[in-house]
Amino acid sequence: MASPNAVFTELVSTTFRNHRKEIADNVSNNNALYRRLMEKGQVELEDGGNTLTFPLDYAENSTYQRYSGYDKLNISASDVISAAEFQWRQIALNVVASGQELRINSGQNKIIKLVKARVKNAMRTFKNNFSTDMYSDGTLPNQINGLQALVADTGTGTIGGIDSSVYTFWKNTVQSAAAPLQGGGAITPGPTTMVSLMQPLWLELTRGDDQCDLIVSSNEYFSFYEAEQVSIKRYTDDTTAQGGFVSLKYKSADIIFDGSSGIPAAHMYFLNTDYFKIIAHKDANLTELPDARPINQDAVVMPIIWMGNLGCSNRSLQGVLKE
Repeated sequence: MASPNAVFTELVSTTFRNHRKEIADNVSNNNALYRRLMEKGQVELEDGGNTLTFPLDYAENSTYQRYSGYDKLNISASDVISAAEFQWRQIALNVVASGQELRINSGQNKIIKLVKARVKNAMRTFKNNFSTDMYSDGTLPNQINGLQALVADTGTGTIGGIDSSVYTFWKNTVQSAAAPLQGGGAITPGPTTMVSLMQPLWLELTRGDDQCDLIVSSNEYFSFYEAEQVSIKRYTDDTTAQGGFVSLKYKSADIIFDGSSGIPAAHMYFLNTDYFKIIAHKDANLTELPDARPINQDAVVMPIIWMGNLGCSNRSLQGVLKE
């Protein structure tokens, strides 16, 4: 007869597989950026490599010229492609039970209830912490890149191995209420001033039809915008609502408040999500590992791992609005 430990780990494995898609959905429902990347197919699996490479088309071809007759044509080489390299980052969760818990819950129904409770807790833990990481500055040990790094308050930083103070094409755009892009004195964010701060940033980030499609906002900035649009506001389609969000529109972008997901206070991120991507390793994409039994404890552990990172291939088309 199989031991209670073996039954427990088998149930964890099968239960977790059944809920694996739900974990991804729960994360996306809790995080506007994750959801948008999922919808647009900007989440990819890789099978290895020392780093995660994002090719960059950072300059125009210098041989463009107007000519006539026998003019010599410019055939010089053009250095137009580079790459940003991001490091693999790893996350682990463990579903754990002591031998005492297993023996107390040795009845089949009792073990199933225990497993479901532990797996549900693991799902919630991953969702909450991964969401926080996606808004972080990525400075904690082994933390993925977050928006505070990729779309920094300073607009600069060394991201993906590229120093944006040297290579200015790699800076993101900053709209500061204290020193607005449009010039003039400081503007206090509020229900009558949000659009005056948002419009210059939107224009700065628009390149024809290449424009911001998602604005994630702290709760207070979302409230300011909603109050300013009270007579004409319009909500987005029911797909967004079904995802757990209440959102408004600004031009062609969805505006979603994400204040419970780790976004810093008094911030709006203007994102062109065509240039963001989450990459995960195919063998570590919320993957359960074989169970482990500590040699000095009466317990069983079921590890669950994730390995990947969040990267950006065009910072110049991303912006942040802050105080």
